[in-house]
Amino acid sequence: MSPRVSKRLAEAEARRGLPDDALDRAARAWLEDLALLRRVSPRTVAAYRYDLADYFGFVRVRGRTEPRAVTAPDVVDYLLALRRGGAAASTLARRRSALRGFHAHCARVGAAPSDPTASLPPLKPGRRLPKALAVEEITLLLAQPRGNEPLVLRDRALLELGYASGLRVSELVGLDRSAITWEDRAVRVLGKGDKQRLVPFGKPAARALERWLEAGRPHVVRRASEEALFVNRWGRRLSRMGFWKILAGYARQAGLAGRVSPHVLRHSFATHLLAGGADLRVVQELLGHASVVTTQIYTAVDRSFLLEVHRQFHPRP
Repeated sequence: MSPRVSKRLAEAEARRGLPDDALDRAARAWLEDLALLRRVSPRTVAAYRYDLADYFGFVRVRGRTEPRAVTAPDVVDYLLALRRGGAAASTLARRRSALRGFHAHCARVGAAPSDPTASLPPLKPGRRLPKALAVEEITLLLAQPRGNEPLVLRDRALLELGYASGLRVSELVGLDRSAITWEDRAVRVLGKGDKQRLVPFGKPAARALERWLEAGRPHVVRRASEEALFVNRWGRRLSRMGFWKILAGYARQAGLAGRVSPHVLRHSFATHLLAGGADLRVVQELLGHASVVTTQIYTAVDRSFLLEVHRQFHPRP
């Protein structure tokens, strides 16, 4: 790690009151290796940084302050504690991936004599059905932003476009104004793997976007050079966490607290399209899934709909 980058990261962590021991220094080296040499996406690096911070908190309680002190039982106990705490299988798999990558790096560069994760058995994350809201619940949620204040207009446009397009939260907040093609009533999206796709949206979302751009955004944005479609109260691009907080607030107002997240809008978008008779391949394209296998999980959400389709169209129901 370059001295300048190492010093900057250490100073940032010191300002947050975090320890700066051998674990932290090894983590910074590994994360920089991922970002600069292996070209891992910034989102993945940020996720691994969060995972390691949680893991380090666990092993420090046991007196482990450097990679060479961590043992295989420490790693196993940490993963078991996550499982007992109700962590999703996908979360466990990602945490295990972060730990394996970190400890393998430490063994490779000599920061530890061996990799304590090398003998861990493979985890097979289960597939959970996505949680979709009913159409009536979506309607109630979208009705929550009331008024004509600039930020309310933003929130209405956010929710309408989020449900109308099924974009990932990172795609939604990453949109620029130039991404909208009004003649097609669609947005150009740069998704996973830097693949572009065109996603249409409906008239309610179009009206909400027009109101935000005409009567809301000009009162919030302070720099003419700001291209972000959605901005925070300070006129800078809205973050993923910012959108999560906005959505959680309106979910509480709608009586849906604890049931709504940015990904639930995406799940609901896909589920409602399929329930309305949309072709699975079309939904795959709209969601930006590389494989239709990923999209097929949504066909298991509304079993009553599938049964009704079979009974209605099969020649021998």
